[in-house]
Amino acid sequence: MQSLPGGRPRYPRSLLLAEVAQATQRLADAGVPSPRFDAEELAAFVHGVKRGELHLVKDADFDARYWEAVARREAREPLQHITGRAFFRYLELQVGPGVFVPRPETESVVGWAIDAVRAMDVVEPLVVDLCSGSGAIALAIAQEVPRSRVHAVELSDDAIGWTRKNAEGSRITVHHGDALAALPELDGQVDLVISNPPYIPLTEWEYVAPEARDHDPQMALFSGEDGLDTIRGIERTAHRLLRPGGLVVIEHADTQGGQVPWIFNEEAGWADAADHPDLNNRPRFATARKALP
Repeated sequence: MQSLPGGRPRYPRSLLLAEVAQATQRLADAGVPSPRFDAEELAAFVHGVKRGELHLVKDADFDARYWEAVARREAREPLQHITGRAFFRYLELQVGPGVFVPRPETESVVGWAIDAVRAMDVVEPLVVDLCSGSGAIALAIAQEVPRSRVHAVELSDDAIGWTRKNAEGSRITVHHGDALAALPELDGQVDLVISNPPYIPLTEWEYVAPEARDHDPQMALFSGEDGLDTIRGIERTAHRLLRPGGLVVIEHADTQGGQVPWIFNEEAGWADAADHPDLNNRPRFATARKALP
């Protein structure tokens, strides 16, 4: 074994780590936004280890299926579709074709909602997640606010299977139905309504990243010419569901900052409508309180 200056041993580089370096360059050349992370995550998935344990994989154990996974990611298939899993706050979710893959920026939206629910003077807060998809939002709130009662509503026939799969064994109640007509039996009782709805304008189709445009369900992405059609409908649903003083939290595109709070205006029965930034200081979600009588 060769030595480094000072007598420290020079360990031979793992074959897998060398392959990860090559994969990183391939993914970077293909325009993948996070090539190193994705190359490592694919290697960890294929070899059944954690990302921090890649150096422990012996050369003899290198699995050539790694290059099959890299080729799929190189073609801009979502990382989460290849691995079948998505990480969201403290959750590991099952995802795949037919369901929207939860994004990191939504974690700050849910963090605000969790803090708001915890601050409520309510023994068992009632929460409704509209356009639930994988169930990420509903499950995160149920996990981090153990006394909450959480309902998840999803319309898509394909996505609802993933919602139910992830919700299995949890406390959340899953409903297959339209968010704009959801849960009339809870009218006037809900403490918080939250949603990550479709909000991309139809005119922006060609600018959407291939991972989303070609693999996420279209109904989870696009919503009318200005992207706000579903949000306008959710405004009416949220006002119907919420108790006086209850809160609505709704994600939107960073280019829609300022527009969404206007939908939740005083004339429509709202108070304290405001926009909030994500970790990159871009407007990411709006909140409002149902006005008191």
